[in-house]
Amino acid sequence: MCKAKIKLVYRQVMDSSSEAAFEKAILQASYQEFLLKSQAYNREGKFKTFSKMKANDGRANSLHYKLDFSVGHFIAQLDRKMPLVKDNLGNKLSFETARFELIESHTEDISLHKIAINYEAPELSLVELFGEYMLLTYDDPSNVEQLQTFILRMQPDLSIVSYQEVANNAIA
Repeated sequence: MCKAKIKLVYRQVMDSSSEAAFEKAILQASYQEFLLKSQAYNREGKFKTFSKMKANDGRANSLHYKLDFSVGHFIAQLDRKMPLVKDNLGNKLSFETARFELIESHTEDISLHKIAINYEAPELSLVELFGEYMLLTYDDPSNVEQLQTFILRMQPDLSIVSYQEVANNAIA
């Protein structure tokens, strides 16, 4: 029996304190792209930070989208598995989409470059809640007889972004 259909998003923030090779590679690639692409919104070079560029020219918000291309191949290597979210058996949670976000940057100081990747899981069925633990299943309409369940603990940076109760707690 299913209580609700939910969507989860995990937000992985990366900055100069990040130590994993994956994070360092994404930071370096996105910073180099920031230096290149931000020139269009800062022709005279008088704005050093992303936030000042946005305040001066709202079109600078497109840098989120433009920098995403520079890190796409790193995200593709994850094989649609979130790098830091695992169920109780150690299996990584799957994701459908990954959205790049430029939080802040500075044209002269890479240590101030801060980004996030928001991983959105496919729709999941919430079967039961046990405190901070959720009993979940991936939706598999081809196999309603025997659903493969897993337990996931809520954790920092993991959010439920969509929640829809299922009528009569039946599998839809």
